Amino acid sequence: MAQIDDIDVQGRLIAGYDLSGVTWLRVGGPAEWLFMPQDVEDLRQFLAALPGDVPVFPMGVGSNLIVRDGGIRGVVIRLPRAFASIEIDGDCVTAGASALDATVAKQAARAGLDLTFLRTIPGAIGGAVAMNAGCYGSYIADHFVRADVVLRSGERVQLGPDDLNFRYRQSSLPAEAVVVSATLRARRADPADLGARMEAQLAKRDESQPTKDLTAGSTFRNPAGFSSTGAADDRHDLKAWKVIDAAGLRGAMLGGAQMSPKHPNFLVNTGDATGLDLERLGEGVRERVFAHSGIRLEWEIKRVGEPAPEAENENAPV
Repeated sequence: MAQIDDIDVQGRLIAGYDLSGVTWLRVGGPAEWLFMPQDVEDLRQFLAALPGDVPVFPMGVGSNLIVRDGGIRGVVIRLPRAFASIEIDGDCVTAGASALDATVAKQAARAGLDLTFLRTIPGAIGGAVAMNAGCYGSYIADHFVRADVVLRSGERVQLGPDDLNFRYRQSSLPAEAVVVSATLRARRADPADLGARMEAQLAKRDESQPTKDLTAGSTFRNPAGFSSTGAADDRHDLKAWKVIDAAGLRGAMLGGAQMSPKHPNFLVNTGDATGLDLERLGEGVRERVFAHSGIRLEWEIKRVGEPAPEAENENAPV
């Protein structure tokens, strides 16, 4: 069987890459291998040649992620700027998977297309498709036309809405598949109005969220009140931050991890947190909220990788 470092690639294939510098929370151990393909064909050929027992983890910009301190086995695939193109054709926007959500929203708005819900979502389009990202009552599912995807086998396919079966903060993207681009349809609107709306969204976000701190966006999903696509999420009162706050956990700390005093559904690295600190604090919050209200919060942040060898298994109290 071929070794990973024997595979001929055009992009960059790096052993033992430190992931803590590329996650927004600035934590995590190394990737056993990191692959940044030159283009789609390079990605396709690499996956086709990769031994089938080697796990693959597609990683976006690291915005919605806790990488555990022991790192990630197998290959982490991170798409470089070559996958960040944005093209507009009529009422459709086709964006490369590494194009930032905010950049897509701004470029669409300049063309008079309303994808303003993406403006304040941290991350890139590939991750937005995988998790049906949404804000202000709009979701990827509401605009999605198709995605260009490379499967774990190396096969390149086009997937539509029925293939992805979007739900609240979820999709049925095949395991270990890599989204390389997505096409979204948007309604037309005045560019000036769209620009003003995005500015108002940014001001509201900065007023209510810890945008200057090291966070990964919302930690837990809102617990109830959404439709199968998530389209009704912003129309109900039961929010994750409210049940966390009611349990007295605003500002709760564990090691260098904290539930933000400004918005208690944001995990913050105060400067020296480990991945273990962050995950244990989150699990402690889940237990305390359940004890207080009977509501079992579900993680929105993805937690991946292996614990550090010296890490204990049990959760510490908050």
